[in-house]
Amino acid sequence: MAPFRFAVLALAASSVLAATAWAQPAPAEAPASGPGAAAPVENSVLDAPLFYQLLIGEMELSQGDAGTSYQVLLDAARKTRDERLFRRATEVALQAQAGEQALDAARAWRQAVPGSIDAHRFEVQLLVALNRTAETVQPLRATLALVPPAQRPAAIGSLPGYFSRTTDRKATTAVLEQVLLPYAEQRSAGEPQATAVAAWVALGRSRLAAGDAARALDAARRGQALSPRSEAVALLAIELMPTEQRAESLVTAFLEAQPPAPAATRSAVRLVYARTLAVAQRYADAAPQLEAVTRDAPQFVDAWLTLGALRLELKQPAEAEAALREYLARLEAGSEAASTEAADATQDEDAATPMQRLTQAYLLLAQAAEQRRDFKAAEGWLAKVDSSQALTVQSRRASLLAQQGKLAEARSLIRALPERQPEDARSKLLVEAQLLRDQKQWSEALGVLTEANDRYRDDTDLLYEQAMMAEKLDRMTEMEQLLRRVIALKPQQPQAYNALGYSLADRNQRLPEARQLIIKALELSPGDPFLIDSLGWVEYRLGNHDEAIRWLRQAHGARPDTEIAAHLGEVLWVSGRRDEARRIWAEARARDATNDVLKETLARLKVDL
Repeated sequence: MAPFRFAVLALAASSVLAATAWAQPAPAEAPASGPGAAAPVENSVLDAPLFYQLLIGEMELSQGDAGTSYQVLLDAARKTRDERLFRRATEVALQAQAGEQALDAARAWRQAVPGSIDAHRFEVQLLVALNRTAETVQPLRATLALVPPAQRPAAIGSLPGYFSRTTDRKATTAVLEQVLLPYAEQRSAGEPQATAVAAWVALGRSRLAAGDAARALDAARRGQALSPRSEAVALLAIELMPTEQRAESLVTAFLEAQPPAPAATRSAVRLVYARTLAVAQRYADAAPQLEAVTRDAPQFVDAWLTLGALRLELKQPAEAEAALREYLARLEAGSEAASTEAADATQDEDAATPMQRLTQAYLLLAQAAEQRRDFKAAEGWLAKVDSSQALTVQSRRASLLAQQGKLAEARSLIRALPERQPEDARSKLLVEAQLLRDQKQWSEALGVLTEANDRYRDDTDLLYEQAMMAEKLDRMTEMEQLLRRVIALKPQQPQAYNALGYSLADRNQRLPEARQLIIKALELSPGDPFLIDSLGWVEYRLGNHDEAIRWLRQAHGARPDTEIAAHLGEVLWVSGRRDEARRIWAEARARDATNDVLKETLARLKVDL
């Protein structure tokens, strides 16, 4: 035999010996008759014919003949009824991208070892991969029947993940309902309540993925009726909130349940809840949830960072700075590990590294100082940020310069920045335009954005910004053309519909069309306070004052933005509720006395606060 052939044989033999460790029984415990007594010798069940059969199977695979290897290994598995060989045969078929053969192996495995949970799981996963979802009912039922009752809730909770890549979500829901409803409705005797709760949660997630939010909410309600303190039910309700507003009552019911869930569990739910509220721009609602976390679970250090960011959005720089300084103090005290644990507790896949979080804290502190117009302090915080954030830091520095009347210097600072990434040139143009916009240099800003759109054709962000500058200059035809282009390019983007609808409403033009545009925006982004504000404003222009007040109260309650407050105050004022209007305007001016919309509203209505 040639040396190469010997080498291949040796390699294959070593692979077989590694793969057939199953053949070596575990040594028995030493008998109690005497110390150090040797365990009885048990011979391996691996005889010579089987050894050579496995050797041939691995050799065929190493030489690229996966089909023969599969047949040889599957035959060996059937003879021995050993699960590891069935698994190996299945893996060989998968390696060869032979899905049907892998399924045959998994089914042979299940038939040979009917008590094997892994065999049933492999069969389910292969059926799903082969887009044969309807055939998974029986193996799923058999899998759950084999799982010990104490482990069944966790097994049920994992089922929606099996179908995460399927395209027919309704078929998946139909399968899971056949499998899980007996557990959810507690038809099976002796099942713990936790199993029923897990089943309702799994059904809720499946229904939500299939676009049936109403029935998903029903599942969550049924789960909470069984276990008011269930964290899984509360998290499902939070997932439902963007599409089913009624789900929020389940979250608050969990947080208020008596006796309460453990503090760490409540705080983990509050963190996810606060994040969902913040995404919906309901900052005023999110902040108290984070404050409760900082009080009840101080180990969740990142809550202070998020709270600081929210306080800045609410134009509360002093409160923001206090939260951010507390965050830094806890990091310096050695709480990085706790912060990481908190991220794990909330299953945040996008959790930042400690250095990224520190950088974020410095940038937010600079922003807080800027809001207080303490430019020296802002520069001090920016100086702490590492050099990898050059564009972000220099953008903030340029903003500080512009606010001190040094706009030309600010623009030069941005233009001089090196362009290390292809995206940097576009980002610099956006930053420069924003500087000009903040300083009310509308024509200059429009010029920069026009130039940017010449370089980056059909960039919807740039087109949108250019439209906003055209609106500021009352170039309505140009604005509408640009926004219509954005809608054509990105019909699922709500901002363009809202901007066009609001601009028409603000000028008392084409009000029915303006209303339809804003409603379309809200369909794409339900619950967005700024879109709700636009709807309230167009209702006001249409003369529907009570309806306008209802929408504007909702928007202001979710986010007490100064412009929203100006709108709500105006509708209240003309409706005769002047004391309330004065109170809302006074609170808004205390937060942001420089807001143009508020100042224009008070001047036009001749209100002296």
